[in-house]
Amino acid sequence: MAAFERIYRGNVGAITRYFARRCVEPQLVADLTADTFVRAITSFPTFDSSRGTAASWLYGIARKAFAAHCEQSARGAELEARIDAEQRGRLLLERLRTLPEIEREAIELVHLDGLAPKEAAEALGVPKGAMRSRLYRAMARLRDDVEVQADEQV
Repeated sequence: MAAFERIYRGNVGAITRYFARRCVEPQLVADLTADTFVRAITSFPTFDSSRGTAASWLYGIARKAFAAHCEQSARGAELEARIDAEQRGRLLLERLRTLPEIEREAIELVHLDGLAPKEAAEALGVPKGAMRSRLYRAMARLRDDVEVQADEQV
């Protein structure tokens, strides 16, 4: 333990500065520094000073701790974006159910089933011009309603 304590005391400032250059939040700097030293003390029995200095060993651990943090942050941001998109999708589906049947069917055929507006018009037995008008009106209503509802939930 005395050997690790010497390594800790001799390098804690440098490792803290390493994270301070990469992070703006003091608490994150402290957390990553602590994580680095927890990892170091756990793997201390495998430390071999003939393969490199204690500082280089600690910087290697710090790099891995920072990489893990970045990966976790990226996954968190991706998850938040997915949740936001799904929430918007749920709002859109709820609003879609309230549209008149012909508009809902037009939206579904064109935007969910992938038909061209001309094909959707044929399937629904309406003129192409009427189909385009219905699609335009329905999309405008959906867009406005979903944006308003999303703003209200924020």
